[in-house]
Parts: sequence; C-alpha cells; structure tokens
Amino acid sequence: MPQRTDSQGYARRMTTESFRTPTQIDQISEEWVDTQAELSPSLATYIGRFEYNDRLDDLSPEGAERKAAAARATLAALDAATPVDKIDEVTKADLSDVLRLQLELHDAGDHLREVNVIASPAQDIRSLFDLMPTDTVEDWDVIAKRLSAIPKAIDGYIATLREGISTGVVPARRQVREVITQVGRYSSDTGFFANFAAEGGPSEGSLPASLARALSDGAGAARVAYDRLASFFSSELAPAASEEDAVGRDLYALHSRRFLGAEIDLDETYEWGIEELARMVAEQESIAQEIVPGGSVAEAVAFLEKDESRKLYGTEALQRWMQETSDKAVAELGATHFDIPEPIRTLECMIAPTNEGGIYYTGPTDDFSRPGRMWWSVPESVDSFDTWRELTTVYHEGVPGHHLQIAQAVYNRRQLNSWRRLLAGSSGHAEGWALYAERLMEQLGYLDDPADRLGMLDGQRMRAVRVVLDIGVHLGKPRLDGSGVWDHDYALEVMRENVNMPDDFRKFEVNRYLGWPGQAPSYKVGQRIWEQIRDDYKARQGDAFDIKTFHKEALDVGGVGLDTLRFALAAPA
Repeated sequence: MPQRTDSQGYARRMTTESFRTPTQIDQISEEWVDTQAELSPSLATYIGRFEYNDRLDDLSPEGAERKAAAARATLAALDAATPVDKIDEVTKADLSDVLRLQLELHDAGDHLREVNVIASPAQDIRSLFDLMPTDTVEDWDVIAKRLSAIPKAIDGYIATLREGISTGVVPARRQVREVITQVGRYSSDTGFFANFAAEGGPSEGSLPASLARALSDGAGAARVAYDRLASFFSSELAPAASEEDAVGRDLYALHSRRFLGAEIDLDETYEWGIEELARMVAEQESIAQEIVPGGSVAEAVAFLEKDESRKLYGTEALQRWMQETSDKAVAELGATHFDIPEPIRTLECMIAPTNEGGIYYTGPTDDFSRPGRMWWSVPESVDSFDTWRELTTVYHEGVPGHHLQIAQAVYNRRQLNSWRRLLAGSSGHAEGWALYAERLMEQLGYLDDPADRLGMLDGQRMRAVRVVLDIGVHLGKPRLDGSGVWDHDYALEVMRENVNMPDDFRKFEVNRYLGWPGQAPSYKVGQRIWEQIRDDYKARQGDAFDIKTFHKEALDVGGVGLDTLRFALAAPA
C-alpha cells in the first residue's frame, strides 16, 4: 500500500494559496451541499461528511417530498442570482440543470419504482459500510448506530414502493426477482451483515463488551429488515410489477439526460452505436490476427487465456499488481501529460469486501484523509485473473481515469465551491473521461502489446454494444437482424456474440442495463462527446494547442454535465 497523504500538510499548503472570493452563487451551492448532506446521510458519507454517519436516508414518500421541496427552493434562489464571472456561469448553468431534472424525475414518480440490480436502496444501504471509518472504538460505535437505523430506512423504502403499487408506477418484475436473490445474500448466516458484525473491531485493541453486543444486535436487526424487504418483494411487489423491461421513450430521455448531463438525439445515437460497434469489431479482428496469424478474436482470446505469463493467481497477487501498475502510471504521467498534485498521487488499490463482481472507484474525502480507492469485487468462484484483459481497467479506474478526474476536482478548492468539487457531475462526464483515458493510454504507448490492446478493445466493444442494446430495448427498436424488436432474450444473444466474458457476467450486465436505463450508453456516448469537445478546443487553439493544458483546463472545471463542459471550454474564462 502506498504511503498515505499528509492531509494536515495539504491543509496548511492550501491556506497559503489564494482562494476565490465566494459569490452569492457559491453560497447557494454550499448551502445545497449542506442540505444534501443532511437529507441524504449516505451521500454525505460518500463525500467524506462524517457528521451524519450514524444515520440513513429517509426513504419514505415523505422523505422524497422533503428532497423535492429543497430542490425547488434552491432552484428558485439560483434563478434569482446573477453570475459575477465564468465560474459562476458554469455553476449556475449546471446546478440549475441538475435540479430541474431531479424535479422532473420526481414528478414522473421515478422514486416509486426504484428497484434495480446495481444502484437502488437495497444495494446502497449495504455499500455505505464499505466507506465508513473503522480504525477506532468510536468509529465502531457510529457503525453500530447506523446498523440500528437500517430497519427504519427499509420500512421507508417499502412504504415508497407501496405507494408506487397503488399509483401503478412499478419496477420491472425481472429486477425485483434479481434483487430478492441479492438481499438474501446480504442477510444470510454467512452474508455481509453476519460477517461484518463478527469480524468488526478497531485496528488496535478490542471492542468493549457493550459495544460488541450493540454491533451484533444492529447487524441482527439489519438482517431481519432485509428479510422483511425480500418478503415484501416476493409477496407484494413482484405480483404487481411490470412484465415489460422497457421504460419507454419519455422516461428513457430523462434518464439519458441524467446520466450524460447532455441532451442527445436518441435515434441518431442508436445509428451511430451500430456503426461504432462495427468499427470496434473490425479493429479487434485486425489485432487478433497479430496474436494468432490468420486467427479469429475467439482464437486469440483462447491463446491468451493459456498464457501463464499473463495470469495472476489469488486476490493478494491481484491487489499487488493493481497497486504497482497504478503507481507506475501516476509517476510517469505526472511527468508528461498531466499536472498531478501531490495529494492526488496516493491511490489505494483494494479488494472489495463483497463478491458481487465488478470494479469501481470511490473518491477521496475533501481533506484527502481518505484517499481515492480502486475496488475489485471478486466473485467467490474466481481465483485467476488475466492481466492482458484487465490492464486497461486499471487505467480506467485509476490514472488517468476516474482517480485523476475526480480527485483533481476535489483538490481544486481554490476556485470551486463544494458542490462543484464533490457532488457535481454525471456518468457521461466520468465514464466518458475514463474511456477517453483508455484510448489515450493506447496512444501514449502503454498498450503497445497486441494482447493488452485486444483487452482494451474488448472493453470498448462491450461499451459500443451497450449503446445499441440499451436504446434498442428501452425504445423498442427493430432488432439488428430484422426479426422483431429488442427484448431481454435478444439483448443477451447480442451480448454473447460481442462480449468475451463468462455467461453469468453477461446475464448480470443485461439485467443491469434493463434496470438502469440510460446509464450503460453514457460511457461510450460520453467518450464521443469528450473527444468532440477536445477536437473543438484544438481547432480553436490551432498551432497553440497543448494536450496537457487541455487536460488541466478540462479537469479543473470539475465534474459537470457534458453540455456544461462544452460551454465551459468553448470560450476563455
């Protein structure tokens, strides 16, 4: 593990540097962050606001109304405020867009049907405990309190879903069935909460007996609450849920805007996705022949999977390789194509405490006392890993991908208010940048090995097929083979044709896309928009264009919607 950043030293340095004088719009934004933290303790934990760590969100219908009322009040204050500079203009434009969209989704009753396999309250409550401090007895006392708050949160969530049933706003039955299985794993005798309570304790010493009992009782209450949620899903929600996976054009358009921070032509994007998929297939087939002369992609993959020099065994070896690869990228890119401040140079590579599958990133706290972290959730049955397949993933999640992007926004406190640094952004901005970063690493020579390039293209091909699949299913587009319209079974068939992964992974991914409309295309569409923004910037700069300057200016904007990013970089500040 790399040495932790000295957050106190970082704070001392920041006090000696010039800060922008806060404006009225900055103040409104700061107050919105405070409001969000209070109304959503889970969000507060994610950004390192630990004063609410003993609580959970109010997931009841009344809680949703309070959040909507707060959004309306903040939007009214923004509408009445006048920007004093370009930073204000960007803040007002982006936060206003976010608030308006939040209210549109609320009015559409989206919270009444919030059940999916990856990012709904069922998963979000559990995942919070991955981010909570665990070093001291006091930390574990806070954890015990939050565990004891789970039953009330679950009851509020059930009340909201019941309101959805009564108004006919329900999730897809497929999502409900899949989440029943997930929550069963959380609450089982060998599941997350049982293990969490049994293994919990400070880094030094032991828990007092009274706290150990509170922790055990809290975990037990959490398990009972999750069992109650599963029972509600089975007995009430599943029978009322929709057989249709598709959400339809109107709701899909809202979610597309949510995940991109940009409004796109969905039909044009679908056609572009088909063309992009064809380009990825052709590029991958060409590189496959460099690995196995005259061979197919499948033959190249089979060849590489037998190459012991490209394998890692066990999670310890995986974590060590991730860390070494990440540290090397930070050191080398920080000397060439990116300006990487010292606090950002710490990135911890972690094996996640769950076995869900997937790799993800969590950002640093505002003072960098908790650094950015790359997490790998390894399924129980998986013990070997192919470096050729995963090298590009380390660049995607770490540097120059998510870590550089998100941590740079956190670091830029001299110019950006807390909302711009910690809460603003979109999946299209974040994931589009991460795919942009993968391609950049290829261009810089880090993927010169044909096997590593094949792995990168494997991911790019998957992201391209997701554009077509996601829009195809949710908008009821004709199938590529003309045999009908897109549905779950055809989506899985297309995934099997294009994604070189175990079938359980492909099944999970299809279910994810169906339950999280608009999110999956935001990667590849976001990359497309990032590249358009860079090319437009380059055209304006002419011979004066410098890629390092572009990267710094773009990342210094912070996480915003992609329409806002285009506006922010279109003219001098």
